[in-house]
Amino acid sequence: MPIENDPQQRDLSELPSTKASVAIVILAAGKSSRMGRGGKHKLLAEFDGIPLVRRSALTALGSDAASVIVVTGHRRREIEAALSELPVTLVDNPDYADGMASSLIAGVLSKRADGADGILVMLADMPGISTVHINALISTFRNAGGEAVVRAVSGGKPGNPVVLPHSLDHAVLRLKGDVGARDIITTSGLSVLDVDIGDAAHLDVDTPDDLLAAGGAMKS
Repeated sequence: MPIENDPQQRDLSELPSTKASVAIVILAAGKSSRMGRGGKHKLLAEFDGIPLVRRSALTALGSDAASVIVVTGHRRREIEAALSELPVTLVDNPDYADGMASSLIAGVLSKRADGADGILVMLADMPGISTVHINALISTFRNAGGEAVVRAVSGGKPGNPVVLPHSLDHAVLRLKGDVGARDIITTSGLSVLDVDIGDAAHLDVDTPDDLLAAGGAMKS
């Protein structure tokens, strides 16, 4: 169940449920620098025979989101090939080496994100995230009238994905370096709703051991 963790904000139960539109921005531009020598890319690792980045995109496409945007950068051609024939919007971030903030900005500036009431920020390296999880976050955002931050948690500990209202776009555009939305959330002044999705909120695959433990197989 979603939990409002800022009692100073107005009662969200007073807000009407809306069909607020949500665009998903999948961040898939990083260098996989913790995968060790040999140039292996975690997003090309396979889970049940499907590259992780494609698996993440398929999960997003099965949700109630209005559109799915994938931000690429490192080994862009291979990532794009893994996403072939999927109805996603590809956004190249030539500044991906500057850190996560540049990729988040690239996604928010995408034409497919423009006009959306909220942006669901999704990391491409989280194999435990399901369409059910994403829909729970979107539903909570809509039930809050599209005016609250919604984030996935596990046992009360913040994780990912996160939904940011359109009103925070300007704050995203000011981000720099290898940072995500966490600082924005804590300083936004908006209500923050937590949706517990279990271990999936924290399960990413930064290292070869992480990937193997999650059931993946490194390919290239």
